[in-house]
Amino acid sequence: MREIVFAPWLQALILGIVEGLTEFLPISSTGHLILVGSLIGFHGDKAKLFDVAIQTGAMFAVIWYYRARLAAAFRGSIGASLLGMASSDAERWQSWRLLLNVLTAFLPAVVLGLLFGSTIKQYLFYPVPVALAFVVGGVVILWAEARAASEKHPIRVDSMDRMSGLDALKVGLMQCFALIPGTSRSGATIIGAMFLGLSRKAATEFSFFLAIPTLIGAGAYDTYKYRSLLSWDDFPMFAIGLIAAFFAALLVVHWLIQFVAKHSFVVFAWYRIVFGALVLVTAYSGLIPWQ
Repeated sequence: MREIVFAPWLQALILGIVEGLTEFLPISSTGHLILVGSLIGFHGDKAKLFDVAIQTGAMFAVIWYYRARLAAAFRGSIGASLLGMASSDAERWQSWRLLLNVLTAFLPAVVLGLLFGSTIKQYLFYPVPVALAFVVGGVVILWAEARAASEKHPIRVDSMDRMSGLDALKVGLMQCFALIPGTSRSGATIIGAMFLGLSRKAATEFSFFLAIPTLIGAGAYDTYKYRSLLSWDDFPMFAIGLIAAFFAALLVVHWLIQFVAKHSFVVFAWYRIVFGALVLVTAYSGLIPWQ
């Protein structure tokens, strides 16, 4: 089967939509970008940079969706301290706690990403390792959901605002597993938080907020580090990917908040297992020339 190569603008549009649809679901946006990129002839060092850069579009969707909450957090923390914005003592404490929890959870991935990011990209940013991570992650989600359904493991934290600094640190350590492509950043943080006793809704919302510094940091760092690969001719392609990711992610964020209120993540677990197994079968049989 011969590889199909699409026009650059169409590649950017397809990958932007894929990024937006998968970034906040526990199915791995990076894994899907690697797999879809392989199918449409978009791979190599510039593709790896593009995959990270367009995550910023998905991040802006979270900022837009939670703009009122973020504005309140700014007003109650930094705004109150530096600009003299009015806020109550309770609002200031809640705002600072949210900010500090997000920063605390963000730091472990920064340290490990700087230490091992290049090595991970060199050896694991390929379809077969991604497919293996899909399957393993799916099994972990099934385990987490079975555990959550057990009365032996009750919910300890029912709201994001009730998280302690230690809770945030532990979720941040869970996010480090997402450095392995195919694991899923949102999956690692949401499922990890559920293992720690957070409710599904609290875990999902904290994962959204944690995405803001994580995706900004990853995008800015990789763009600067690999800036020699870029030229002004790449600007339209990156712009298309960012815009497509923004609108696709905006739809998913709104839908997912409604979904987790009534459903488990079991359907995503089985999707990961089936899709990962399909990639492995087609790769080892030679049916699809995964690059």
